[in-house]
Amino acid sequence: MQEIATSNRTREIIRRHGFTFKKSLGQNFLIDGSVLDRIIAAAQLDETRGALEVGPGIGSLTERLAKAAGRVTAVEIDRRLIPILEDVMAPYGNVGIVHGDILKTDLRALWQERFAGLAGVSVVANLPYYVTTPIVMKLLEDKLPIENIVVMVQKEVAVRMSAKPGGKDYGSLSIAVQYYCEPELVCVVPGKSFIPEPNVDSAVIKLKRRPEPAVRVADEEKFFRVVQTSFAQRRKTLANNLSALSGKERKAELGELLRAVGVQPERRAETLSLEEFAAVCEALSGSGMLG
Repeated sequence: MQEIATSNRTREIIRRHGFTFKKSLGQNFLIDGSVLDRIIAAAQLDETRGALEVGPGIGSLTERLAKAAGRVTAVEIDRRLIPILEDVMAPYGNVGIVHGDILKTDLRALWQERFAGLAGVSVVANLPYYVTTPIVMKLLEDKLPIENIVVMVQKEVAVRMSAKPGGKDYGSLSIAVQYYCEPELVCVVPGKSFIPEPNVDSAVIKLKRRPEPAVRVADEEKFFRVVQTSFAQRRKTLANNLSALSGKERKAELGELLRAVGVQPERRAETLSLEEFAAVCEALSGSGMLG
C-alpha cells in the first residue's frame, strides 16, 4: 500500500474519515517522503530502541517509526485522530496510541510503562509550532533518559536553538537547549511538503542529549534565572539587566563581580558563552544577590 506521507494517500485518509483541520492545533500533515528519510536517519533507531512521537496526526511519521524502531508510542491531543491512527497503524503491532496532552502527561510513568527494557529512546516528532518551546523544555527539564530529540519545528525556532553567541538569534532558548543538548540542523522543509501548506518554512533539528550538562552550576534554577534576566531587554547592557536581581543600590558591586570573572559589565547578553553565564551565576550566587 502507498505510504501515508504522500499527497494521494493523505487526502484519501482525510476524506474517508471525514477529518477537518483545526487551525488552533496547528495541524499540518507531512507528505514528503524524502524529509521522513532525513528524520529517521537522524534519530538513529533500531529494533532495540524506542521512539516517542508527539502529535502524530494521521500517522505519516508514525508509519516510518514503526518500521525503524522496536517500540513506538504516539501521544495525540486531538481525540478525533485516535480512531484514524488506530486504523492506519493496525498492521504494526509495535505501535501504541495514547490520547493526551504531552504537557500534562507523566512522562516518567509513560517511560516505565512503554519503554522499559529498551537500549534507548528518542523523541521524534513534527511538533505543533504554537507549543514547540514548552514541549522541548518539558522533555529536557524532566530529566528523562532520552538519547536524541529529532523534531520538525518552525525554521526560525530551529535557528534560535542552534545559534552561537554574538548574533540576534542567540538568546535564552539557545542557552537552555545547548545546556542539555548538542544541536544540529538537519534540513529546511518548505511549506509545499505539508497538507495544508503552512505560511512559514520549517526545519528538522536534532538535539543529541549530553551525558552531562554543558557547564557545571550549583543551582540550575538560579542559572536559568540569571540567563532570563540577562536577556530581559536585549538592547540593555548585562549590568543594567542584572541590576533587577542585585538591586540598583548594589550596581557598583555587581560591576566588580562581573569584571572579577572576566565579563565586562558593558557587554550585552547575546555575546556571552554558556561558560561565561555559568561564571556570572556562581559569582552572583556567592554574593547573595540571587537569594
